[in-house]
Amino acid sequence: DTTINEIEKAVEAALRSEVVIAVVGGSSARDFKTSYKETGAAVADKGNISDMECGEGFDRATLSLLGRQQELLEALKRTGKPLVVVYIEGRPLEKNWPAEYADALLTAYYPGQEGGNAIADVLFGDYNPAGRLPITVPRSVGQIPVYYNKKAPQKHDYVEMSALPLYAFGYGLSYTTFEYSDLQVTSTSPYHYEVSFRVENTGKYDGEEVAQLYIRDEYASVVQPMKQLKRFERFFLKKGEKKPITFTLTKDELSIINQKLEKVVEPGTFQIMVGCSSDDIRLKDSILVR
Repeated sequence: DTTINEIEKAVEAALRSEVVIAVVGGSSARDFKTSYKETGAAVADKGNISDMECGEGFDRATLSLLGRQQELLEALKRTGKPLVVVYIEGRPLEKNWPAEYADALLTAYYPGQEGGNAIADVLFGDYNPAGRLPITVPRSVGQIPVYYNKKAPQKHDYVEMSALPLYAFGYGLSYTTFEYSDLQVTSTSPYHYEVSFRVENTGKYDGEEVAQLYIRDEYASVVQPMKQLKRFERFFLKKGEKKPITFTLTKDELSIINQKLEKVVEPGTFQIMVGCSSDDIRLKDSILVR
């Protein structure tokens, strides 16, 4: 709402504080200010002043923060206090500014009635987060649609910016670090492969990791994605602990839908990629399917 400006009060409060936690974003919550069609879809009307900026009928031309929220963030940054930015959102909003200037960035989506407690647990370090993006966060609305499993050939950069997303599918930070090693791929029977590796918690804290297995069909009769998630597992490791992880690939994971709309496995080479996100592959190998 651009009719209310309390940024000066927010700055005064920030100057009295050790750390600033700025909660921004939007809402899909229905209210009495918004008009609705008989179908239940909201009506985007300039006469309606509402915090609702996401949901059926609320299409966006941009993904930037609405109202004075960007002004608020910049004013808080100028105080020199450590700045934590929390996004409440129903769609992946543009986060270029906090990605560059905030000291920490947390995406909470719509966290529900216990969301405040959950956010506090993460920010105070009482809980080590292990969430991973099930979507791709773009750098610009001009990139949309943007997703990790685009088909070959790989796209090239724009004139004024990278074609890569700001945050890729599968991305997520932790207060600790993990290392991957000892990748082995073995075939126990036709169209059945065991992909095994080790993950070690190399950081200072206990935490959870989400190991992800992607594959790429190098050559097929129908164009295939550059990368496709096939398996993932979330597991807990104490600091210094190692854990063996094994994923199984079967005929279902190796098959494609051909031009006759038949589900088939075509002979050829498949890349095996293991990592902690779609853009952070730690281990690679390949298999030859005959």
